[in-house]
Amino acid sequence: MNDYLVSDTIVDWKAPEVRQKALDLTRSLAGDVDKARCLYEWVRDAIPHSNDVGMDVVTCTASGVLRHGTGICFAKSHLLAALLRAVGIPAGFCYQVLRLDPPVNNELVLHGFNCVYLATLNKWIRLDARGNTGSIDAQFSVEKEQLAFDMDPAAGEFIYETIFAAPVPSVVDKLRKYDSRKELWLDLPRAF
Repeated sequence: MNDYLVSDTIVDWKAPEVRQKALDLTRSLAGDVDKARCLYEWVRDAIPHSNDVGMDVVTCTASGVLRHGTGICFAKSHLLAALLRAVGIPAGFCYQVLRLDPPVNNELVLHGFNCVYLATLNKWIRLDARGNTGSIDAQFSVEKEQLAFDMDPAAGEFIYETIFAAPVPSVVDKLRKYDSRKELWLDLPRAF
């Protein structure tokens, strides 16, 4: 479980601004479920997805997402994991393989989200802080999972069952390679 609490160069929860934000948001909350819900909803709602708001910056580290106030799904998952880890809640990374939207030559890309361990419930739950839109309605639930995107297995879409303790290198490499989200959008991470 310690691997899901690590602070590193990407999930840099020991950065003062990340740790302070986590403590400020959860100060009045006691249990891990309430803290996880609060942090999830804050990242989902207060940090817009860069594509949704037309921002061209590419963020990767948790502190960078917090500083710029935006990120794509992967970057937002890095921030959520950092905030959760800062208050002692184990958090990992999950990846979903989806068709491009709109579909282009049936190409598949990765979508990133989190898996969180809630000790009081003795269970992992998957959370998708991508950010809701008119057609996306991801929610926090300990009962029934509600991620941002439904899957179409007939189109080759699926979720990797592994809960990764750190973001996968192919994702980090893509986020570090580009300064422009528009350029990144043409070379999104693929299935691994």
